[in-house]
Amino acid sequence: MNFTLQDAQALQTILSARRDVRGNHYIDKTIAPETLDAIFNAANSAPSVGFSQPWEFMIIDDLILRDKIYHEFEKENSKAKAIFHNSSLYPSLKLEGIKEAAYNVAVLYKKPTKAILGQTTQKKMGEYSVVCAIQNLWLMARAYNIGVGWVSILKPKRIQKILNISSDYKLIAYLTMGYVDEFPNEPELQTLNWEAKKQLDDVISKRTNNDD
Repeated sequence: MNFTLQDAQALQTILSARRDVRGNHYIDKTIAPETLDAIFNAANSAPSVGFSQPWEFMIIDDLILRDKIYHEFEKENSKAKAIFHNSSLYPSLKLEGIKEAAYNVAVLYKKPTKAILGQTTQKKMGEYSVVCAIQNLWLMARAYNIGVGWVSILKPKRIQKILNISSDYKLIAYLTMGYVDEFPNEPELQTLNWEAKKQLDDVISKRTNNDD
């Protein structure tokens, strides 16, 4: 299959428009089952080392469980506030949408029970494959004008205990997902000058062989 320049431009537009969504942007709108299937099918189409496909997705819509997850977030975020105590900006940041989003999704890595092609030397490759699936999910959701947020201020082991996830799995990400009131033109932390956007010259380097 060959793609057109227009296809490439559409993909670049989606890539550039992807945002990490916080709770102050989610709205009360249901995601159609077929749209949800399309998003998870995109995730399931991700590349994986040794074609292992080690990802699983757990949808959490139980409000009691969400409250427990949110409580864990609050505990960890209070610690983060102490770390960033010199920042007047950090306390004002809305860093999750656990209660507001239509869905919460725990993304799991299923630990291998046998040798995996391509993972015999770099043991983390399976987990990196799960991250590829998350990126696919994120981009397809954006293509459907659905927002996704990655809640990283959580202790994975505590979340696994709350969700009764067995030790056969490792939590890679806790996501929130739902329709939003808007997608900002640029990442929020860029707008707030938390960090500057890196340019290509900042991230690309070249090496030459200097051996005689």
